Amino acid sequence: LGDLRGGLWLYASCGIVHIAPDQVRAWWSDPQATLEFRVYDALDGAQPARGNFHPNASTGPDGRLWFSNASVVQVIDPDRLRGNTLAPPVHIEQLVADRNVYPVQAGLRLPPLTRDLQIDYTGLSMVIPRKTQFRYRLDGHDSEWQEAGARRQAFYTDLPPGDYRFHVTASNNDGVWNETGTSLAFSVTPTFYQTRWFAVLCLLVAALLLWLIYAARVRQLTLREQARFEERLAERTRLARELHDTLLQTIQGSKLVAEHALDAPSDSARLRRAMEQLSAWLGQAVKEGREALRALRGPAEGLDDLAAALKRAAESTQIDGSMQIVCATSGQPRELHPIVADEVYRIGYEAIRNACMHSGASKLDIEVAYDGDFTLRVSDNGKGIADEVSARGKEGHFGLRGMRERAAHIGAGLTVRKPAVGNGTRVELIVPERSLSRK
Repeated sequence: LGDLRGGLWLYASCGIVHIAPDQVRAWWSDPQATLEFRVYDALDGAQPARGNFHPNASTGPDGRLWFSNASVVQVIDPDRLRGNTLAPPVHIEQLVADRNVYPVQAGLRLPPLTRDLQIDYTGLSMVIPRKTQFRYRLDGHDSEWQEAGARRQAFYTDLPPGDYRFHVTASNNDGVWNETGTSLAFSVTPTFYQTRWFAVLCLLVAALLLWLIYAARVRQLTLREQARFEERLAERTRLARELHDTLLQTIQGSKLVAEHALDAPSDSARLRRAMEQLSAWLGQAVKEGREALRALRGPAEGLDDLAAALKRAAESTQIDGSMQIVCATSGQPRELHPIVADEVYRIGYEAIRNACMHSGASKLDIEVAYDGDFTLRVSDNGKGIADEVSARGKEGHFGLRGMRERAAHIGAGLTVRKPAVGNGTRVELIVPERSLSRK
């Protein structure tokens, strides 16, 4: 139905729809154009068409528009319609956070970990209050306006700590918006783990952990290299001890046998015995040299009975066979770990060799005790060892140093001193019981 001004009126189920003359002309120019229109619904007093009834509409001679349906006749005078040009004022009533009501005031601060936030607002329009429309935006959270319709509440959940400003505006029944609206500034207080200093602390802790991991890795690599170095150094030291305890000592003993034979060159029997012993020792030196060069480290032959093995070592080490050798064993013999047995034998062999070659003694006592801790004593009645030599070793010689290194290797205690009664030298080795079977 058209009015006298060229506007278009439609009677529909939603109400009476009015399309202004300029919008009608725009539609005639472009059928795809989007039109603006006004709907007069039940809140405006109109009674929409209902069911399948086709309402009647007519324009009177005075310009008034008449609409009728099955139950009512309605009339509209377009000349007397006046629009509402007054924008509604907007007011924020209260803020509710986690069911706690906070007054609307400047500098409002909400507690940490605020979860549920509700902001109540309203708009004052006396014409048709139910047709007041709202939109709002929360600066710091919303990127654009939120269309709320007639709803007078805004809801937010799990807002992170920070400063916010809530804006709300409204329009009246004719779509006139309050361009200014109103706003409320508030902030959500951070808890300790949401503060900047906590983030900085976490970064520092992470950096410290990374540094500790790096330092631990560097230390691990350093210790690994140090272990390899110490392993190579220990191997060199071991080979040096082997050379001293086997090859060099055998050669030195051979030299003393030769010198002893040369003291009486006219004694053919003595010379023959010396040459036989020299030949045997040189053969042994060849065998021991090969073993040392191959870095063999098995236990000495016959170590199942240490006392018997040490007695055989003493008998083979004598130069002229004039020294009395006494070997005694106490306690219940036990099986020692091969490394412990080998080190004990090497220490005892070195002590016996030193006594045979340097002490000038007539008697050599070898004691092996298995009572609790293992004890080995090698004593002679010779001229004795100087205190300085027993403490530091002889310059350029490695016998005592090697004996102490071997004792430390198996956790044993070694003493080299003069006996409490009489002359001579006593070498005492004590291996703790806990070390006898260690690997």
